[in-house]
Amino acid sequence: MIRDLQLRVTPRDGYNEQSIRRYVAREQGWDERTITCVRTLKRSIDARQREVYVNLTVRVFINEQPPADEFEPVTYRDVSDRPQVIVVGAGPGGLFAALRLIELGLRPIVVERGKNVRDRKKDLARIRPEQRVDPESNYSFGEGGAGAYSDGKLFTRSKKRGNGEKILRVFCQHGASPSILSDAHPHIGTAKLPRVIENMRETILRCGGEVHFETRMSALLIHNSQCTIHNGAAPSVSSACSVAGIACTNGREFRGPVILATGHSARDVYRWLYDNGIELEAKGLAVGVRLEHPAELIDRIQYHNKRGRGDYLPAAEYSLVQQVDGRGVYSFCMCPGGFVVPAASGPEQIVVNGMSPSNRNGRWSNSGMVVELRPEDVEQIKNEERGVLRMMRYQEELERTCWQQGNMKQTAPAQRMADFVNNRLSYDLPDSSYAPGLISSPLHFWLPEPIRRRLQEAFKTWGRQKHGFLTNEATVIGVETRTSSPVRIVRNPDTLQHISLPGLFPCGEGAGYAGGIVSAGVDGERCAEAVAEYLRVKG
Repeated sequence: MIRDLQLRVTPRDGYNEQSIRRYVAREQGWDERTITCVRTLKRSIDARQREVYVNLTVRVFINEQPPADEFEPVTYRDVSDRPQVIVVGAGPGGLFAALRLIELGLRPIVVERGKNVRDRKKDLARIRPEQRVDPESNYSFGEGGAGAYSDGKLFTRSKKRGNGEKILRVFCQHGASPSILSDAHPHIGTAKLPRVIENMRETILRCGGEVHFETRMSALLIHNSQCTIHNGAAPSVSSACSVAGIACTNGREFRGPVILATGHSARDVYRWLYDNGIELEAKGLAVGVRLEHPAELIDRIQYHNKRGRGDYLPAAEYSLVQQVDGRGVYSFCMCPGGFVVPAASGPEQIVVNGMSPSNRNGRWSNSGMVVELRPEDVEQIKNEERGVLRMMRYQEELERTCWQQGNMKQTAPAQRMADFVNNRLSYDLPDSSYAPGLISSPLHFWLPEPIRRRLQEAFKTWGRQKHGFLTNEATVIGVETRTSSPVRIVRNPDTLQHISLPGLFPCGEGAGYAGGIVSAGVDGERCAEAVAEYLRVKG
């Protein structure tokens, strides 16, 4: 017999299979010896009241053996002799596009400007002692994309545009813990995600695909009605043009339809597209700061207990949102028991982000605290038709200001939270997880007024709602700007091709069509399917 049950248990019983087994046997009046297996299908924490519970959906096998696998693996076949498709970028959008292409019988050629996930880690470690960022190998660029070393959270479960559950199963097939299939907020963790990414790469190579690191795209190869190739020289794209491949800065060219999955920080790509008349549009985003509290303080607040998480609960999370003067202010990428990291992707920038190891046992918990920004909120930039790059310019200017405030190093400007709200300079700062170091700075003075004012009002509201949240034990760290792409590469919603350039498939977060690891993976799969249909119709 197989039974699915809904359980509401204490934290002591919610994370141990043997405890769950005993609980089920006791509640159902079954002989525990007849229960051969209990599998957790869903798990979430209910901390709305003072007594914290864990809600579980479990599958109980009684006098029956469970199937060997907790999920159905995807079959990947050899595609060595199949038509090739160029995938630009080895983040989640590009990796899942490549794997789906293999499923569909097409050969992916993955081109990544950064290094492989292991060598990339060495460049990240150098940021602290050298106080500088490698513009081709950093928290944004390299195998795995921005998520590889900035948390690996897998929160998106939406099925509006594709199967998010399949993305999680593919992660498990390549080495992620099956717990991500059941947890309400699945999380692989920065310590484990690199190996999973390497296994995905090995699948691509084993099936006959290619992966090229330290190979940056410099231009699209555009084919026009006279059958000539324009290597980035055409001032505009005509209706007779189509994409024939890409050219790279190392002189190599790769031919085939192109899935463009370069991520939200590839500003050189946006500029090339703009300069060559390829249609873009400005897109809303959110900018703000990183807010870091002692983890034990967040545990006490969220679990309503002066003992914090106790012996069985994980580090506490929060999700906050507030409307201030017609714009949303909200927490973003909350990292319990995590670290604040330097996420700039070039010189003269300071950008901060957050990450958590899989065990989430750090001394601090942090979150982005950001303000919604729409294109109409930002002035048009001179000499730019329609100002389509103005949101990107806004990001750049704010990141450069932050770098100047940080003594033109990677030391980040920071302020105690209550001081920020009350427009006071902080004469010292709390300890922080931010490895390159902090420097006291009046963020209340130099942050743009619409951002500063809305953050202050939201902090006051959340301080009233959560006793202890608004405190000088917490640190406001500047700036969080890479919440999403500042540009949308316009595509046909049916074919997923660029609206005026056949053969180009803008993909994932960098194209403006995803927001996080899972949604980028879903979009990558959809783009792969669209390419397969394009080649079928074309050929």
